[in-house]
Amino acid sequence: MTVRQNLGELLNEIQYRGDSVVITKSGKPVAALIDIALFERLQTLDDEYARLRGDLAQGFSDLPEAQGQALIEEAVAAIRGTRT
Repeated sequence: MTVRQNLGELLNEIQYRGDSVVITKSGKPVAALIDIALFERLQTLDDEYARLRGDLAQGFSDLPEAQGQALIEEAVAAIRGTRT
């Protein structure tokens, strides 16, 4: 209800101050209003993530699943500093 009553004001805050607004329903967050520049950056990151996932899937498509899983676990352990 608050969003409907104050949409114009909220949009101004987002556009001119770079603020963001979390919209809740029954006290739970359900959506967010964000600056278009931030949305576009997030969209670019999402597109790049999807591309990288596709590249990785294609690059490892001939690898048996167990061997691929072992490589993933090894990489995660190396990043966390706990070699297995």
